[in-house]
Amino acid sequence: MNESLALAQEWLEQLHHLADRGSETDASAKLAQVTVILGEARSKLEQAVADVDGAASGPHVTVERV
Repeated sequence: MNESLALAQEWLEQLHHLADRGSETDASAKLAQVTVILGEARSKLEQAVADVDGAASGPHVTVERV
């Protein structure tokens, strides 16, 4: 899953740069925001996987919908 999200994030970054070069400032800014949000989601996913891996021997796991 993380690899798919990483690929999507890479594509969004490329689109952001293309929009920026094409003077599409609104689109560029929105794509940049989405790229940041996707990066945050990937980070939370990595933490969730680590929490689940550690839950077998520890406390419960809480999942936050992003």
